[in-house]
Amino acid sequence: MKCILLIACLVLSTPGAMCQTQPPASAGSYSGKVVETMNAASYTYVLLDTGITKLWAAAPQFAVKVGDSVGIANATPMPKFHSKTLNRDFEVVYFTGSVKVNGKAPASGDALELPKNHPPLGGGGAKPAVDFSGIKKAEGGKSIAEIYAAKAELSGKPVKVRGKVVKYNANIMGKNWLHIQDGTGTAGSNDLTVTTASETKVGDTILVTGAIATDRDFGSGYKYSLIIEDAKVTVE
Repeated sequence: MKCILLIACLVLSTPGAMCQTQPPASAGSYSGKVVETMNAASYTYVLLDTGITKLWAAAPQFAVKVGDSVGIANATPMPKFHSKTLNRDFEVVYFTGSVKVNGKAPASGDALELPKNHPPLGGGGAKPAVDFSGIKKAEGGKSIAEIYAAKAELSGKPVKVRGKVVKYNANIMGKNWLHIQDGTGTAGSNDLTVTTASETKVGDTILVTGAIATDRDFGSGYKYSLIIEDAKVTVE
């Protein structure tokens, strides 16, 4: 099993101890020097100095020391992560299946239970094709491609859109986060992010009703040029 790496700009919950660093603008590839390290339960924690900011990282226990270089790739953000062992709240945690110490991958650790609501790790092989043949545009609504094409004029206005859930993360920042597609559009204009209080699952066909928002920055690496927030979702 690949090591599971958690990357975070940490906000300490203990009084008087606040991490003043800022999280990266987006998930991706990062590297830095280890300036602090500690083991807690089954994890090794390291504080990385990238030269621009400092990032807390944690992975299943591996050999590392102050001064080592650590690099990660394909990181996925998970905001508001709480470590029970350390009794600390992370402003954002970046998950990845790719980590190197001094240019080499550490030995694989034992399989560990992932944290609740852990996003899927990248690099898990090709995803099966999704069948959108039964998706019909909502009556009086728009397709995802049409929403992207007219996003400037639709900003702040309600829309209806039907699509299939291709990604679902529950209870992040108090909301459920969906990605839907309907087979229209191309890369960059075929996937629509939706936040809602409703529960659904990957593969569901849903009708979404809500207002379009553009250029939304929630912090912690969550930036969206187009999103429907607090939507009404009906599973069909």
